[in-house]
Amino acid sequence: MKASHGVLATGMLLATLQTPPPQAGDKLVVPGLRAPVEQVIDRWGVPHLYARDTDDLFLAQGFNAARDRLFQIDLWRRRGLGQLSEVLGPSYVEQDRATRLFLYRGDMRKEWDAYGPDARRAATKFTEGINAYIDALDPARLPQEFRTLGYRPSRWKPEDVVRIRSNGLAVNLYAEVARSIVVCEAGIEAAKALVKHQPEWTTKVPDGLDPCSVPPNVLNTYQLARTRVSFQNGRVRTVPPQTPAAEGSNAWAVAPHRTSTGRPILAADPHRSVAAPSLRYVTHLSAPGLDVIGAGEPALPGISMGHNGKAAFGLTVFSVDQEDLYVYRLDPDDRGRYRYGDGWEPFTTVKESVPVAGQAPREVELTFTRHGPVIKIDAARNLAFALRTTWTEPGNSPYFGSLRYMKARNFSQFADVMRTWGGPPENQVYADTSGTVGWVPGGMAPLRSGYDGLLPVPGDGRYEWRGFLDGSRLPRVRDPRQGFVASANEFNLPPTPRVGFEWEAPYRKQRIDEVLSADPRHSLDDAMRLQGDQVSIPARRVLAVLKNLTSDDPDTRRALELLRGYDGTVSAGSAGAALFEPWFTGHLTPGFLAKVLPPELAANVPRSDVMLLMEAVEAPELWFGPDGTKVRDELLLDTLKAAYAEVRAKLGADPGAWRWGGLHHVLFTHPLGANVGPFPRGGSPYTVDASQYSPPAYRSTTAATFKMVLDVGNWDASRFTNTPGQSGDPASPHYDDLLDGYAPLLYSRAAVERNAESRTTLVPA
Repeated sequence: MKASHGVLATGMLLATLQTPPPQAGDKLVVPGLRAPVEQVIDRWGVPHLYARDTDDLFLAQGFNAARDRLFQIDLWRRRGLGQLSEVLGPSYVEQDRATRLFLYRGDMRKEWDAYGPDARRAATKFTEGINAYIDALDPARLPQEFRTLGYRPSRWKPEDVVRIRSNGLAVNLYAEVARSIVVCEAGIEAAKALVKHQPEWTTKVPDGLDPCSVPPNVLNTYQLARTRVSFQNGRVRTVPPQTPAAEGSNAWAVAPHRTSTGRPILAADPHRSVAAPSLRYVTHLSAPGLDVIGAGEPALPGISMGHNGKAAFGLTVFSVDQEDLYVYRLDPDDRGRYRYGDGWEPFTTVKESVPVAGQAPREVELTFTRHGPVIKIDAARNLAFALRTTWTEPGNSPYFGSLRYMKARNFSQFADVMRTWGGPPENQVYADTSGTVGWVPGGMAPLRSGYDGLLPVPGDGRYEWRGFLDGSRLPRVRDPRQGFVASANEFNLPPTPRVGFEWEAPYRKQRIDEVLSADPRHSLDDAMRLQGDQVSIPARRVLAVLKNLTSDDPDTRRALELLRGYDGTVSAGSAGAALFEPWFTGHLTPGFLAKVLPPELAANVPRSDVMLLMEAVEAPELWFGPDGTKVRDELLLDTLKAAYAEVRAKLGADPGAWRWGGLHHVLFTHPLGANVGPFPRGGSPYTVDASQYSPPAYRSTTAATFKMVLDVGNWDASRFTNTPGQSGDPASPHYDDLLDGYAPLLYSRAAVERNAESRTTLVPA
């Protein structure tokens, strides 16, 4: 990592905190304000906003978000609303059409009411702030991206904040399609090689479904609607359907009797796509009745992770199955109708005009069934396919509901908000100044009639949702005897109620539990070290099996020798990791699939569940039959030889000089090329310091770009990082100054003033 910016060591941090504050800064006229708002930017790029009421506070938050992240939020809005063609030209018309299928199109009154009585007002003021900044912006001072692309940012409406749904996190649809393809080619038993169901479950093909009727490209439109904008190619490859890299997270809270401070410590690090600027934006919002600091998404009011001076909260993904693919038989005499019940039901069709830069507007047709948007019509087979999802329900704008829980003052209030939480589904880890720690999940969970959601179903009325699970039926934990709570996207529920079967592997959670259980006095430094922990539990377990293997092949013997000296820590400087990770991910996993599936099918399966691979390694008879140990050993040795050859070709003939960071790297990508990096990177998908990558490029695509460690009650001692930096301006020193370590998450006015980099008073017109 670079060392030109950021906090490098505690000594430097303490010295920086003693630097005298700057002189008072300028005043800016902001239409819409009723009273002045003080905007103090600290030395790490965090804005601290002090207002006399929350109306002015949210307006100032929108104004500040535009100041720091204007191109990012403008592009987010255009992509989400399907308005890219208006400024980027005709090549984006199809993406605009796809995205418009997934806008919220329901009752807006129900939508606003779902988030509480103040939600619409907060969004209104927030967007007024964005518009005030846009209106006042001198064309000569437009961010460089707008000048490069030749357009100006657009003004916002409050509805823009909540109608965009295609940025939500969802986990099931890709698996439904992949499972259909496997069942078609090899039968229902073969589908067991895809995902380990939790709780244990045996699925069956729904009556009336022909798995072979689901084409591999059925998700083209869906994926196009969800893809980020790329000005290089602008498209994603969608055949066969690719399971997206898991976007998980870690979070834990430790009770006072198990910390060195005598106060709770809460740590959280959500794992999302690596980009510049960061997906998250850290802000401090202060007005009478609200004093909250932490991270949210820059296009939304409020924050979703942080604290309010009393309660602290951090989130991870909770894998509720919120998607179903429906298959419809078309009326052969009128393909504008589909079979439902005993008759034919007409599609709902919406025609919209898409503005196109430099050309006449294009008219696009959007088609819907009673279940949701139609994403494909297969005229040759007389079939249509539509997606049913909780996205179309009121209250499911991703993260917008945090406006309610960020005001909670105790665990009961916080849990009550989560009882009606919509999306994305979340585990919330909680701590407060009374010493309470807890865990509470939430998410809109469909109640399905007669099917489990693991395969597509006919859309003829036999497979419907009968409402949603009452959130009070989900478990919660408060002040557990062990003295801590933790979440890392693992299966963490009793057998019922069932809300989904597809969860992330438990290894990050197991490692967090292992470290916290052995640590009687958890400190802030311990929490930061644990967020950076690179011990791989799968690596330790596989290495134990390798100890007894031998080979006559020279390369395989060298590989075994290297791995016998490897401890399973996936550090950037490790030679063992440089072999183990390419082997485990790029050779052993596809090798396992090739053993348990037909080869031509295995080659097109995006990935296998690592829990199934571990079963095959440690209990081979379950997967390979009576000669399972022999088959397993051959698989291990053959794939290890191939991995050794790959790494040798890339890193040279001397294994002692190999380094995992020589292959594995992180690059913070910007849509127009203002990238940060690349830098060598440690970690793996199964380490607490998580990094998702795909061989053979080994570029980290998903990781914890935002991290926080909160000293609950002594708030100024808290730390955070938001890589590469807070600013969206590549020319700003805060664009990439958080790469090298944690910075203070300052909360008290006195600490903020001591570390102010600039001050601006926003004043009414």
